[in-house]
Order: sequence, then C-alpha cells, then structure tokens
Amino acid sequence: MEKMFTAISEKMFSELNPGEILTLSFKGETSQYIRLNNARIRQTGLVDDAVLGMQLSKGNRICSGAVTFSTNLTEDITRAGGELQRLRAELPQLPEDPFIVKPSGEGSSLEIKTARGLPFDQAVEALLPAMLGVDLVGIWASGKIYYGSSNSLGQKHWFETNTYSLDYSLVASDHKMVKGTFAGTDWDQAAYEKNLAESKSRLKLMSKQPVKVPPGKYRTWFGPQAVVDFLSTFNWMGLSEAAIQQGCSGFGRMRNEGARLSSKLSLSENFSRGLAPRFNSLGEVAENISPLINSGELINSMVSSRSSAEYGVPSNQAEESEIFRSLSMDSGDLAEEKILSELDTGLFLSNLHYLNWSDVTGGRITGLTRYACFWVDKGEITGPLDTMRFDDTIYNFFGTELERVGADQELIPDVSTYEGRNSESILCPGMLVNSFALTL
Repeated sequence: MEKMFTAISEKMFSELNPGEILTLSFKGETSQYIRLNNARIRQTGLVDDAVLGMQLSKGNRICSGAVTFSTNLTEDITRAGGELQRLRAELPQLPEDPFIVKPSGEGSSLEIKTARGLPFDQAVEALLPAMLGVDLVGIWASGKIYYGSSNSLGQKHWFETNTYSLDYSLVASDHKMVKGTFAGTDWDQAAYEKNLAESKSRLKLMSKQPVKVPPGKYRTWFGPQAVVDFLSTFNWMGLSEAAIQQGCSGFGRMRNEGARLSSKLSLSENFSRGLAPRFNSLGEVAENISPLINSGELINSMVSSRSSAEYGVPSNQAEESEIFRSLSMDSGDLAEEKILSELDTGLFLSNLHYLNWSDVTGGRITGLTRYACFWVDKGEITGPLDTMRFDDTIYNFFGTELERVGADQELIPDVSTYEGRNSESILCPGMLVNSFALTL
C-alpha cells in the first residue's frame, strides 16, 4: 500500500501547473469482519478498501475531492487524474478563503506498528468457544489500517497499525442486555475469555428483580465505558477551540470564568500507544502527548491550523474537525476489588446512552442509563436498575462531586465501520462520584 501511495503521489505531483499545490491523504484497511447473532456466525468476509483524498489549492482558493483506491496502479492514476482535472476546473469558481491553511513541505515519517494479532484463519476457533451458553450479538473486526499524507512541496507521512475489536452485547431472555468491548493489538486468549466471563456474570445479575429508584441525586460508580460515553460527548461542542471561541462549548466557563474541574481529572491527547497516526489529513504532526486538562485546569483545547489562523491561538495540529484521535484519562487509586465497598449504596452504571448537551454553555449533559446498570446496597448489587434519564453538569460529576478515579484503565476503541475501520480510541478508568442527578 505504501509503495502504491508513493507512486500515485509522484505521478499526480508531476502533472501540476505553476502555482498549484496538491495535498493527498490516504485511508485504507485490510480487514476481517465477522457478524455474530446468538453466538453464531451470520456473516463473515475479508475487506480491502481505501480512499484517496485530494486537496488542490492555488493562491487563497482551495478545493477538495476523493476517489476510491483500487490497488490497480494504472486505474488509480487514471481516476486520480480525472479528479485532479475536476478540481482544477472548479477551483477558479470558488471564493477566496481568508483562513486558508497552506501545507508545509517540512518533515516526513514512516511508522509501521506490528502486532501478534489473531490470524484470520484462527479467529472462529478462538472466539466462539467462550461464547457458548449465551445469546451474543456483535461484530468482530481485525487487521491492518493504513494512513498516508503527502503534498507537492515534498512532505510525506505513512502510518499503519494492526488492531482488533469485538463489540458485543449479551442478551437475556427478557431482552435485557450487557454490553462489552474487547480490543487491542496483541491477541491474549486468556484476557478475552476473562472479559466474556465477566460479562456473563453481569448478565446473571440482570435476572434479579429490577430496582426502580425515584428521581434524585445518588452516589454513583461509572465504569470505563460510561466514562467514555461522557468523554465522547466532548467531541461535539466540547474541547474544540472553534466551539469555545464561538461561545457554544461546554468548557467556555473554564476559559472565560476561571472555572475548574476536579484536581483528580487529567486528560491528554496521547499518541504513545501507537494506535493512531500523529499526523492529520494535512500532514501536520502533533506532539506525542498534548495535555488538555491537567488536575482539573484547562491547559489546551483541540486547535486546528484553521482555528489558529482565525483566532490567533497556537495550533496543536488537530484535525479541522477538532475531535480527539487518541484521548487518554489518567488513572487514580481505586482498585477494582474495592469499587462496590467504596460505593456502598448507590448506582453502578456500566453504560450510558443517547447523550446530548441539554445546556451546552452550562456544561450540562442528559442521557439514559442502559445495559448493565445496577442498584448497590451496602456494597452488594441487589438488582438491575430500571432505565432512567439523567441530567447533570460536567462541573459536578467531573468537578466538585468527583471522589475517586479507578486504578485500571480500559482501552475503548471507536468501533464504527460506516466508512471503514477507525484508529480513534479512548483510554480511561472508571470513576466514583458522590452525587449524580437522575431526573426521570
């Protein structure tokens, strides 16, 4: 893949007219997908897929497009050449962009992450035995993911990694569910079987008499996936510099009013795990670790070069969308075996659902409890929690009410596959809060 990307880059750059600058981006995969229902294989296959993005600029005008990459070099050059002609014809018709980001010719990189993943021909025999006895619905995805970036000024980056993920739900006879994710790079059969066993144990707890609690504020443990559900919301009107500048961010109070979150909370964009490329689609390379919130204080936002040009804030090489690519939340000191005793009486929330900002400038988020959520009484799980709506502010549950942070971090990947597999992920622990508001 990397050699073909290099060849097509050189060919396209050789066809440019004076004053034109062309940036190419590449995203592809060589993957195995297995869809499961009732712990049986319903669909399986191997997928080779790639897209070549093209961005042509001249002066202060810029135009973008993309073509499907077939791995037939002759055909791909023809397709890319046709798209280049289309961009060239459209470019003069566009208005000048006052905040245009022009590419740099500085720096190149080659990073290939190898892993002892689960071979495609061994996946079925490794996965299915641990699923026996339950109705498991899910999707397995594994294999290589490729990213590339190059421009006609001489810059070139290439990144490839090998990962896997099993995103699944265990379904009880009354349709109650436990949701789980198992993901990583090097395959660990024992760890996989332990993950399934823990989910099966929670499924048995779902058979207990449901507990209905009235609206109110409760002491709450959020499992790592529930914390990720909150953190993912920050990608929308959250830690984006453009959102903060435009007054539509839940973190505006931290920038403008000096508000802080808990000293136990630290977030950073962290590429040291090697699961995502440090370069963005423009070929800009981010620092290995970029602190965002340090001990409750807003240190940095996600700043793209476009926001940097528009608002005069130094860029940290975020994508133009200013979303996380490799977020990490620091762990704390609450050991897993002490979670229930420390919680004592309250909510044990494994997953959250339908999250949205209910008052974005106030940092208030609403959503529903879902899947393996339980009521705990004096350190013992007494039964599954009926679905409830919550509505509370990050300045409470990530701020004044945050009591303890879990000692164990869990890797939660972005398992969406609408336009191919993704390398984005969040590494985070669970957390214990003294008060969390259920409203309905």
